[in-house]
Amino acid sequence: MKYKFIYLLLLFFVAGPSQAQRIKDIANVQGVRHNQLIGYGMVVGLPGTGEKTRYTEQTFKTMLKNFGINLPDNFRPKIKNIAVVAVHADMPPFIKPGQTLDVTVSSLGEAKSLRGGTLIQTFLKGVDGNVYAIAQGSMVVSGFSAEGLDGSKVIRNTPTVGRIPNGAIIERAVATPFSSGDYLTFNLRRADFSTAKRLADAINELLGPGMARPLDAASVQVSAPRDVSQRVSFLATLENIQVEPADESAKVIVNSRTGTIVVGKNVRLLAAAVTHGGLTVTIAEATQVSQPNALAGGQTVVTTDSTIDVNESDRRMFLFSPGTTLDELVRAVNLVGAAPSDVLAILEALKVAGALHGELIII
Repeated sequence: MKYKFIYLLLLFFVAGPSQAQRIKDIANVQGVRHNQLIGYGMVVGLPGTGEKTRYTEQTFKTMLKNFGINLPDNFRPKIKNIAVVAVHADMPPFIKPGQTLDVTVSSLGEAKSLRGGTLIQTFLKGVDGNVYAIAQGSMVVSGFSAEGLDGSKVIRNTPTVGRIPNGAIIERAVATPFSSGDYLTFNLRRADFSTAKRLADAINELLGPGMARPLDAASVQVSAPRDVSQRVSFLATLENIQVEPADESAKVIVNSRTGTIVVGKNVRLLAAAVTHGGLTVTIAEATQVSQPNALAGGQTVVTTDSTIDVNESDRRMFLFSPGTTLDELVRAVNLVGAAPSDVLAILEALKVAGALHGELIII
C-alpha cells in the first residue's frame, strides 16, 4: 500500500498602485447602521412535516390561551402540522413605521420541512427588548425532502428554512443621531492613520481648512449644518469625494487549511541564502501467504513484507540581496524547481531568520 501526500498551494499577489475611491465605499457614517431583530413564533398548516415536542405543545397552548381557549394541563394535543421557529431580520437605517422587511424563518425543533406552512403573528424585538416589527405570512421554501417507508430519504437544499418577502411590518422607528449635533463622523471600514488623514485633507480641500478633523485611525469628524435638509445635501456631496486609500502594511497571509498564501506588494526580503530540499518517503506493503504441505501438519501463515524507500531530491542554493521584491522571490523559487507548496516553508524560515520584511499571519 502506498501513501501519497499531495499539497495544494495557491499563491496570490496583492500588487499595483492604490486607486482613488469614493468616501461612501471606504467609510460609514457613525450612527447610520442596521439593527438585528429576532422573534420566536410558530408555523402552521404543514402537511404532516411538523413536530410534536414539549415546547411545541406549550407554544400551541399559549397561542390558544391568548385567544381565550384554555386547555387542561394534562391534555396532550396530537399535532404534526405545526413547528416552532426562530424569525430574524435586519432593520436598515431610516426605515419608518408602516414599511416592510423581508424575514427569514428557521425551524428550531424536529420539523422535517416548512414547505407549505404559514407563519402566524410573531413579534420581532431588538437588543433593547422592544418590539420593532411584526412578522406574518406564507413562506417561500426552496428545499424539499422525501422519505420512503424503508427509511430511505432524499433532501435537497434546506427545507427547514424559508423566507417571507415583505413579511414584517415596521411598528417602531429607531432613533438615529444623524439629525442632531454639529458634527458628522465617518468611520473607516479599515482603520489606517494615513487613510484617515487623506480623507480629512480631501474634505478640507473642498470645504475649507478646519472643516474635517481626524480623531484616530478609524474616525474623521466633519462640521455639518444643523438643518436636516441641508445636512442631507451636505452628506450627498461629501460621500462622493474621491480619496486614495493608503497602502496596507507589509503582510503575508497563510491559510494553513487550504494552503493559500497571499503576499502583500510591500513585502521585502533582507540578504539571505536559501536552500530547500524535498524528501519523499514511500511505504509499500505486500501480503504473502505461506501454505505448508498438507501431510506436514503445519498451519497457514500470512506475513507482511514492508518496503520503505526514501528519496531526497537535490536543490540548488539561491541568494537574496537586500530589498528583494516578491517577484524576484517567486522567480528564484521557480528557477530551483521548488513546488508552490515549498513557498510556505521558505517564507516561515525567512521570518524566523529575520530576513522577511513583513508580518507573517497564519489563519
